[in-house]
Amino acid sequence: MNFSRLHPFRFEIFFFSQFLILFGSIFVTEGLFESILLPLAFIINISAGLILMSKQRVKFIGFLGVILISVLLFLYKIFSGKYDDEITFIRMVINFVFYVFVTYEIVKQVWDSERISANIIFGLVSGYVSIGLIGYFLCMTIELVSPGSFQSSQSDFFIRENFNDTFMYFSYITLLSIGYGDISPVTALAQKVVVLVGLIGQMYNVIITAIIVGKYLNQISNKKK
Repeated sequence: MNFSRLHPFRFEIFFFSQFLILFGSIFVTEGLFESILLPLAFIINISAGLILMSKQRVKFIGFLGVILISVLLFLYKIFSGKYDDEITFIRMVINFVFYVFVTYEIVKQVWDSERISANIIFGLVSGYVSIGLIGYFLCMTIELVSPGSFQSSQSDFFIRENFNDTFMYFSYITLLSIGYGDISPVTALAQKVVVLVGLIGQMYNVIITAIIVGKYLNQISNKKK
């Protein structure tokens, strides 16, 4: 497949694959989504990252490696029926590294854009969503390594029983500065990570979003002249 042909639509494709990760559970049962569709949605999103890197050979090959590992872990879960903490930890680390690199690449491509189009706006939003996914994997990894780093106001077992949903939700309410207080970081490391995620989100809005808005306003002004 010639990924370079899809490069002009890279941000739209990446954004809609992220949408599947965040909201796919609305359309299917929770059990099916957690066991099959969520890991598959991440593989699709990582595959969409190939389009972002289609003009950079070394990064493209690196992303192919990430996809291969993700597919192997997914197949292991399907055929073995097991997905222990060690395998989950490996998946968290791989996905965390992927989203750090892909967020950097999205921000770089959006920042370097001379003309602001719908494609760039999708890229801007995708970068912000990716920060939330970085927070999601960070928080999950901390909880796996040090159980009890996060507490829920509902019950002592709520987080473990709703592992994926809990940290996806928590990461985004932190990123969006909502903070309902139903889930709290209780260890020093968890608290620092939560502050970091919130700070990066605010910096993204203040700096990256503001620059793109400024470029767009200049573009409109130049058209009128």
